[in-house]
Amino acid sequence: MGLRERKKLRTRQAISDAAIALFLESGFDRVSVAEVAAAAEVSKPTLFKYFPAKEDLVIDRLADHREEAAEVVRAAAGQPPLAALHAHFLAGLERRDPITGLCDEPEVLALNCLIYDTPALVAGMSRFTDHSIDALADALREATGRDDLAPRLAAGQIVTVQRLLALENHRHITAGEAAAARFPAAAAEADQAFGLLRSGLDGL
Repeated sequence: MGLRERKKLRTRQAISDAAIALFLESGFDRVSVAEVAAAAEVSKPTLFKYFPAKEDLVIDRLADHREEAAEVVRAAAGQPPLAALHAHFLAGLERRDPITGLCDEPEVLALNCLIYDTPALVAGMSRFTDHSIDALADALREATGRDDLAPRLAAGQIVTVQRLLALENHRHITAGEAAAARFPAAAAEADQAFGLLRSGLDGL
């Protein structure tokens, strides 16, 4: 990575950090883009170069996960896609990956609550989910050689199930349950969910 790219990355991170801090302190809807730009010491046009929409200031924190399911399928090395995704989700639970909802670190919990409790961010997450479905559908087409609707239908079901599992874990964590105590039930529910998917998707 060259000097210019590193500077851009630092600027992007500074804007994101300033935005998250302000949103957690005052609420997403009460903080303006101008206030975020001022806190990050950049102009509004510069901010919008990095984050085209206000919601992106938060959703961008999850950007690394948008094509995660697709990457798992492509790296499965002969393992059935659903089995690889199941194992990957269980591994995420074990390491308390925030994307699984099973993380009780205060900073992560605060960010998740911000996302789930803000309608504009919930809408932003739908775009995140659509991107994940598109990417996974492409990976499933490559893995199966199918070019009909089945890979996209499967991708939609898989991504939705993962999201629902994460929401259920988040619900328990916000109710005060420790992640370690929640883990056995979370793993069992993941097994159940992927079992239901498998019974309907093995024909893929």
